[in-house]
Amino acid sequence: MSTPPPTTASTTAPPPAADLAHDATDLRMATFRLARRLRAERAIDSMSDGQFAVLANLHVHGPHTLGELAERERVSAPSMNRTVNHLEELGYLTRTPDDTDRRKVNIALTDEGRSVVVETTRRRDSWLEHALEDLEPHQRETLAAAATIMRGMADR
Repeated sequence: MSTPPPTTASTTAPPPAADLAHDATDLRMATFRLARRLRAERAIDSMSDGQFAVLANLHVHGPHTLGELAERERVSAPSMNRTVNHLEELGYLTRTPDDTDRRKVNIALTDEGRSVVVETTRRRDSWLEHALEDLEPHQRETLAAAATIMRGMADR
């Protein structure tokens, strides 16, 4: 009796845990560094990341109640109230009573708040576009594929 020849089907073993840990650290550090660099591109230098996040959230998702904003941003209602008060004082958002439930107050962007979001987004996209210009086409393709993968990971 002869032994069967080895199969040619390639089975790959998962990478060792140490490799995964190293890759995770590298990805985390690169992601945070890029995010920090992008956050530096803003329309108003004195606006905190948390304040901008509230404006951007309202820009993308429309009016919210204070509780909804706090939940979306994963902060306490009192903390969100301070942020909203400050942004309201600066003229970036408004509070209006809900049409159907007078106990609720809806928070929405003003035109000035919308302008801050649009200009900050424009600056960040412009910085990134210029950075991408310096890359080789295959590097841009790799980053485009990575963006899709990272979005999927974030949605888990």
